[in-house]
Amino acid sequence: MPNFKRTKFACYLAYFTMSSVFCLPPLLFVTFREMYNISYTLLGTLVLTNFCTQLLVDLIFTAFSKHFNVKAVVRIMPLITSLGLAIYALVPAFFSHIAYAGLLIGTVIFSVSAGLSEVLLSPTIAAMPSDNPQRDMSMLHSLYAFGVFTMVTLSTLFLKIFGNGNWMFLTLFLALLPVIASVLFFASPMPDMSGGESTADTHKSKKRNLGLAMCVGCIFFGSCAENTMSNWISSYMENALNIDKTVGDILGMAMFAVLLGIARISYAKFGKNICRVLLVGMIAAAACYLVVGFSNSTFFAFLACIFTGLFTSMLWPGALIMMEENLSGVGVAAYALMAAGGDMGASLSPQLMGIVVDKVSATDFAADLAVSLNLSVEQIGLKAGMIVTSIFPIVGAVLVAVTVRYFKKHKSQA
Repeated sequence: MPNFKRTKFACYLAYFTMSSVFCLPPLLFVTFREMYNISYTLLGTLVLTNFCTQLLVDLIFTAFSKHFNVKAVVRIMPLITSLGLAIYALVPAFFSHIAYAGLLIGTVIFSVSAGLSEVLLSPTIAAMPSDNPQRDMSMLHSLYAFGVFTMVTLSTLFLKIFGNGNWMFLTLFLALLPVIASVLFFASPMPDMSGGESTADTHKSKKRNLGLAMCVGCIFFGSCAENTMSNWISSYMENALNIDKTVGDILGMAMFAVLLGIARISYAKFGKNICRVLLVGMIAAAACYLVVGFSNSTFFAFLACIFTGLFTSMLWPGALIMMEENLSGVGVAAYALMAAGGDMGASLSPQLMGIVVDKVSATDFAADLAVSLNLSVEQIGLKAGMIVTSIFPIVGAVLVAVTVRYFKKHKSQA
């Protein structure tokens, strides 16, 4: 039997380096605005382009996974990340008059790789023989969280020491790391990911499809709960809690990521009964959002923001584990569909939060409430956004309970 230890390490490294795709651009937005005079609207378009590209890749693999050489794609995937980051850095550096074009092209390229990573790394890990497949899946997703923490810390220190004008050297350094993962992939055996999905009778197939759809719903609501806070925690702490931005980023955003990673590592080592973990995580996440929205205490709101990372930590990987436990023999297409559900949640929920903040802040009700509570209308809008966001983990908890009951009822047919 082939030894997949090096392959597994390559997956972990690829997932770790993928965090640069998500973290680096927002950290450089102020630099881009100052150096290249790029508007906030165009900078926001880069984020939208990132998520839309990933979602498109998810959908393509959902429909056409059988037409791809999956093993070859996994091996070259990190090189696509490196190419995107290199273009992202070099075009603005050498052709500042078309800086935005370089940023946009680079974003599209490394977003393709990020989408492929979400679709292919989880089934690669799941396809390897393991004494504890849940541990391996949880470990994979924990490395993304630690990658976020590392990226925020490294970028902050680099830009502080060497100056914002040298941002491209940081980006080029980060572009080298995925090359190591690609070399490891080429030098390692790859597991069979054909999926061997059953061609049983139509009635059984419909039940499997319904079970998969429910898992996609669970990952969607879990992604909403995780990504709304991860995207808004810095702004919320600065504008709603009046915490210094540097302190908010280090103690807020970074600690959110640390708790996310620690919880996933802990589940990898000690965890079991993923369905219960999902249900408790959804309920606790909803409670955190409500505390953030309703509490007048800066201390308790601050803690609730951070601990959302702990409670949402297993919602994305946990939904994948639940699918694997209850739907045997799923292929790459199923993982692609799950990734699409997660990316959809990561795109829509933070956007909804922004819409709620803007709409509520403009109302007379917010103005009157702000006066009575001695807050600004923006603070009222941010609190309202957090309260509205609590709907996602609440609905997610209900869906998890229904899904668990469904799988127990149809266990023999799943």
